[in-house]
Amino acid sequence: MALTWMYIVCGVLLVIALVTDLRSMKIPNKLTLPGMVAGLLINTLLGSWHGFLFAAAGLGTGFGLMLILYWIGAVGAGDVKLFGLIGAWTGAAFAWQSALYSIFFAGIIGVGILLWRREAIMRLRRVAFNLGGFFLFRSGKALTSGREAHLRFPFMTAVIPGAISAYLYFLP
Repeated sequence: MALTWMYIVCGVLLVIALVTDLRSMKIPNKLTLPGMVAGLLINTLLGSWHGFLFAAAGLGTGFGLMLILYWIGAVGAGDVKLFGLIGAWTGAAFAWQSALYSIFFAGIIGVGILLWRREAIMRLRRVAFNLGGFFLFRSGKALTSGREAHLRFPFMTAVIPGAISAYLYFLP
């Protein structure tokens, strides 16, 4: 019963993050930081040391995985902290599954946007050219060129279906 309650609270926080991300392309620290702390506290109160370790492992897993994506420029800092929040409330396994499903849905959304804008072929040519330059000249410079032209959309539009898919996978 308590576990279902954790998913509900996490879901409410995700809906709030969705609204703010759609409005401003940002997820505020006023949501993520208290959410992480509350997840740690509630899990600790309900499960003692086991609950604390569950929440801390989840926070580290969600935060760490998204931090890697942040370093390569795929997500924003708010998304990193949001996945720490998800992990703090629901644990490492759920944070991992949510992240993987969210990345999958982000790929689908990105391809859909490219097809809608008719940019897919142009971007595929650029990727092929950059990869060819990498293999031909053995230089990473070809791979980092053109980074300013990233496709941007609110990542929360992929996180919501990702978290729902993970929930259906875990179904408490």
